Amino acid sequence: MRKWLIAVAVIILSTGVMAQDTQPDGAFYTSEYPNVLSEIGLTEAEIQARIDEVWQSLFYGDDDSERVYYPVGDDMAYILDVNNQDIRSEGMSYGMMIAVQLDKQEEFNRLWRWAKTYMYQESGQYEGYFSWHNRPDGTPIDRNPASDGEIWFVTSLFFAAGRWGNGEGIYNYQAEASNILYTMLNTESPSSGATNMFDEETRLVVFVPQWGRVSEFTDPSYQAPFFYELWARWAEQDQSFWQEAAAASRAFWRTTAHPETGLVPNYAEFTGEPVVWDDYGEYFYADAWRTAMLIGVDHAWFNADAWQVEQSNRLLRFFYDLGINRYNTRFRIDGTPVPPQHRSLGLIAMNAVAALAADDPIRLEFVQAFWDSPLNTGQYRYYDNLLYMLALLQLSGNFRIYTPPLDA
Repeated sequence: MRKWLIAVAVIILSTGVMAQDTQPDGAFYTSEYPNVLSEIGLTEAEIQARIDEVWQSLFYGDDDSERVYYPVGDDMAYILDVNNQDIRSEGMSYGMMIAVQLDKQEEFNRLWRWAKTYMYQESGQYEGYFSWHNRPDGTPIDRNPASDGEIWFVTSLFFAAGRWGNGEGIYNYQAEASNILYTMLNTESPSSGATNMFDEETRLVVFVPQWGRVSEFTDPSYQAPFFYELWARWAEQDQSFWQEAAAASRAFWRTTAHPETGLVPNYAEFTGEPVVWDDYGEYFYADAWRTAMLIGVDHAWFNADAWQVEQSNRLLRFFYDLGINRYNTRFRIDGTPVPPQHRSLGLIAMNAVAALAADDPIRLEFVQAFWDSPLNTGQYRYYDNLLYMLALLQLSGNFRIYTPPLDA
């Protein structure tokens, strides 16, 4: 497996698509974040009004039909998965990222205190990790972590340190981020049943850091090389590991994306093949939708792999040929539709973010379709609407890097 990773990395380097040294024109280097919404004729005022509207709906809208952010007491809050009536590390970390991007420190701190109070595990099998979902009263449902939650927690905390400075206790954001990073790579413990969050051999994030099958494969939508690139510069230790993890993630996407459709599975072996798991893992569905966003942001921030342009064009062309306002949401990666089929705002939003990397002119039609789509209300507003808000920030140039104090 290690030989496979090294071989792929060598191919990428030899073809010149690892562009940090030769083409440092991503937003990390230039501080210029693309505003794709302006390319469909929207003004700054129109874009800001939509951002404000979506923020208000998600965080302070109607209790029963709009909001997903619910304050608890004087200093805490959670993001509710309305359909499942639970709180997930995914949603909490997305909420924190949205808050720091929009300069909403009170909401950020409330979410972070709830996560630290109820999701963070001070001891036991998963010491240093966060339970992946809890009940609204704080009780853990499952104590095992979901790796994407930790990944987004870390980066939102680093950004908070960069945007607001570090405070005391749990509000020393940078120290908290560093503690999570340490746990990610220093938890291998057969006696407890927990593993590291990244596979030592491949440098890929594992699906669940738990001994057994769930730590032997990954999720294409958990890859975040643009975050690992930052960790390689900001972490207190293991900088070379995080740089290798970024390269490994980019190489992995090449192996798991279907060469004709661009579709990826929800879960994949470290070598890229779909994992058959609970009538979910092998399909392109709710997890996999997000890969288009992650590739788009990675391209916009680091412009490290020219393949990402080809991949984004390929993915959008697949959906364009199905009908840009008609395509459904669940497929085998070869493009075969799989029931149940329905339209999803989440996929509409994620396909729009592919426009950050794509250069096919059809990209703007996906952005327009996104802009024209209303938020969900009621039972299914959690996941789709959070993805919508992330896409709105990314497409408007408002999903940005905030560098923490490097001498802290």
